[in-house]
Amino acid sequence: MDEYATYHQDVIVGASLQVTAPLGQYDSTKLLNVGTNRWSIKPELGVSKAWGPVTLEVIPAITFFTNNDDFLRGKTLEQDPIYSVQGHLIYEISPALWTAFDATYYTGGRTTIDGEKGERLENVRLGLTTSLSLSRHQSIKLFGSAGVYHRTENNFWAVGLAWQFRWGGGL
Repeated sequence: MDEYATYHQDVIVGASLQVTAPLGQYDSTKLLNVGTNRWSIKPELGVSKAWGPVTLEVIPAITFFTNNDDFLRGKTLEQDPIYSVQGHLIYEISPALWTAFDATYYTGGRTTIDGEKGERLENVRLGLTTSLSLSRHQSIKLFGSAGVYHRTENNFWAVGLAWQFRWGGGL
């Protein structure tokens, strides 16, 4: 903990793997379900580089899907991979306050139901995030984003306010 106060980031590289199992309630007679009746696997790579108070983060990912062979009364749902990249340009105003410009792009994900192809997805979203540390255990975060380009009718905007509480680790 003593070294934390004097730490200065240079380059950080990380990876993650998200696996979604076909769990949850699924009814093949319904279009909307809690479960998806298929697996998805999403490998992701994150790279972060800091230059003084400015940090750039870039996170490319690919989501792969298995087929749902019991979609809407026995049809087969296939989906192409979704390719995405998100980036964050973060500025540390003070040790307790930072703000970020966020961008996300994704494409792919074309679905095919019993051989009939749907549309390929393609979206661009832009957003802003600001976080303020209230103490060493609490912070509040305000964020918002909006779609600026979309090929299909899945555009939306979002705003949020989050309270974060940290514990453990000798904080």
